[in-house]
Amino acid sequence: MSKIEEIVDALEDKISQVLLKMDKVNEANTKLKQELNKSRQEFQDQQHAIAAWEEKYEALKIANSMLGSDENKRETKLKINTLIREIDHCIAQLSE
Repeated sequence: MSKIEEIVDALEDKISQVLLKMDKVNEANTKLKQELNKSRQEFQDQQHAIAAWEEKYEALKIANSMLGSDENKRETKLKINTLIREIDHCIAQLSE
């Protein structure tokens, strides 16, 4: 019987070691998930910041071309034409 008891004790030790390792792995997994979520949030924040800066850049280009800069006149004319079309469309919808 002592041989069986030794085997059972050894199994219990191994099971407890496996459970401890599993707890450590779960803790590490939770920590990594938190880091991933944080990184995703930072990425989204950066994407929003980039979009805002791109809008500001486009507005600045239009303002420069309206002030007499020849570099972006074509783009400005296209933008103005697009805005006029949108306004005409809105007026047509309102008049219906």
